[in-house]
Amino acid sequence: MNDWIAKEKPRLFVGIGLAFVGLRTLLGLGEGGDMFVSLLFNNTWRTIYVTILHFILFERTLRFIQWHWWRLPLGLFLLFLHILAYAFGLYFWNNIGIALRIYTPLVIYDKVEDNLEAQMAFSVGSLLFFAIARHVYYYQKLKTTAQKLKIEKQTAELNYLKSQTNPHFLFNTLNNIYSLARDKSDLAPESILRLSKILRFMLYETNSDFIAIAQELKIIQDYLELEKLRYDASLIINFNYNIEDMRQSLPPLLLVPLIENAFKHGVSETRDRPFVDIHLSIQQRNLTLIVKNSYDNSLDNKKIQEKIGLSNLRRQLELLFKEYELLIQPNESEFKTILKINLASYGKP
Repeated sequence: MNDWIAKEKPRLFVGIGLAFVGLRTLLGLGEGGDMFVSLLFNNTWRTIYVTILHFILFERTLRFIQWHWWRLPLGLFLLFLHILAYAFGLYFWNNIGIALRIYTPLVIYDKVEDNLEAQMAFSVGSLLFFAIARHVYYYQKLKTTAQKLKIEKQTAELNYLKSQTNPHFLFNTLNNIYSLARDKSDLAPESILRLSKILRFMLYETNSDFIAIAQELKIIQDYLELEKLRYDASLIINFNYNIEDMRQSLPPLLLVPLIENAFKHGVSETRDRPFVDIHLSIQQRNLTLIVKNSYDNSLDNKKIQEKIGLSNLRRQLELLFKEYELLIQPNESEFKTILKINLASYGKP
């Protein structure tokens, strides 16, 4: 705050003052004046004085009155002094300029009162200009700051959601390997190898805003192979995709939660004929992911699914994309999720 007072605020008033000098000089020429240099020097000389007064008025006097009501009488007295300074002070300031041959009187007044009135008019005009310019500046600055805080908040929330997704995904994968190790399966070493690939991906790729769809497909395939090791031949997995360009990008691990959810809350709790059917399509930057899995409606899993996986994904989609749709369609024996995203509507905070 002290740095702001010491640097930014004086710079703001100097900038407004320069703009006011330019405006007054152009208006003087527009009224038929042909003494550009004299107008420029006169306006610069007078603006130096009123700029200092405006700074004191806005940043000191008005703030002095604003925060403490008991200062009001003294504040009113200070405002009266400002009025005198705007009229009489500017009058004497111009005379100093005349003595220094900086200020050239272009209008000769018969009475001192007329001169004081002219100086007061100049001061009031500059005061209005400074007040409007200052208000616009602070409004824009406040708007920019609010937008920045909103972006920072959304970014922090997005990072938090990702930090939830990754350990959750890893925890479920470790559970799969544990079940193989507990049964002393010969497939345990292969599962650990696939887990290492997944870990490598999570360590080095998920910190990026985007990855190629080919990388996302690879992690999905590794995860599916890891799940196949856990279940016997009764599990049927069908994964197909139709992708226009494998170089297209999307946020990392965006699709995995829906697929993981199909195993965690579908296949693992299905008694008969478990299956997972996955279809991914990306055409003209429009992504469609359809995941179907076996489902036992006798178990009340919907609340768990929404809380752990889908609600997290919903919020990520809300933060990342302007155009998306996530549909959930459970029935007696099948759970179906449909994700549609316009990848071109990406608008990360």
